Amino acid sequence: MEGFRIGIIGGTGGMGKWFADFARRAGCEVEVSGRSSGKSPEAMAASCDVVCVAVPISATVPLIERVGPRMPEPSLLMDLTSLKVGPVAAMLRSSRCEVVGCHPLFGPRETSAAGQNVVLCPARSQRWLPRIRALFAEAGANVVETTAERHDAAMAVIQGMNHLHTVEMALLLEASGLDLGDLDAFSTPVFREKTEILARVLKNNPRLYAEIICGNPAVPSLLESCRKSLDALCETVRSGDAEWLGRRMESLADKLWPGRRQPR
Repeated sequence: MEGFRIGIIGGTGGMGKWFADFARRAGCEVEVSGRSSGKSPEAMAASCDVVCVAVPISATVPLIERVGPRMPEPSLLMDLTSLKVGPVAAMLRSSRCEVVGCHPLFGPRETSAAGQNVVLCPARSQRWLPRIRALFAEAGANVVETTAERHDAAMAVIQGMNHLHTVEMALLLEASGLDLGDLDAFSTPVFREKTEILARVLKNNPRLYAEIICGNPAVPSLLESCRKSLDALCETVRSGDAEWLGRRMESLADKLWPGRRQPR
């Protein structure tokens, strides 16, 4: 990527800032714009070889529709959003340039991409895909290429339902009437780990997590399946059938981790 100019819209905070710092270390010339600083998105589209949209999910598609028509055909338009179907479709629809969706599967607190997973969704790209892949791979990231649809289906579980379970746990704690501080003396290591996750989700940009949950169209059907499973579990617990529940847990372990008694 050395010698190319990357413009990052939303590059003054969060993953946009992380990507700006990352690209600079890789030898790229980087321009950033934020809400009140830097070039306008339209000017950046006209002057940069690569434009990366790194704004909140709800603002991503409208911003893509602003900059897409300004992008020259040899350039690349990409995004860092946690959802891919909508943004990738918007990039294809509003531009004639190359298009790659990108989702780094980690947060801006990480200082390095080494060992981290990065998903690329190439939609219209020949020249730029190898360069973006190399940008992350040379930094030690695990780069996976897939479609926007497959990405969002996976994220419905990995992010959407995962974060919903965290919110559900917080709601249960609230309904219990118990003070979280009073539970410290009774806490197991596993419970402490869960409450640490609760704090990260609820106190660190909860609106981002809400957009990830509500913006993925695959989440509602999974949530309905979860509701049915929970109803069945309620009946099992009410009946006191620990034998059946134990067998069901063993069968789940065998299916999810075949050949191993527990995950690593």
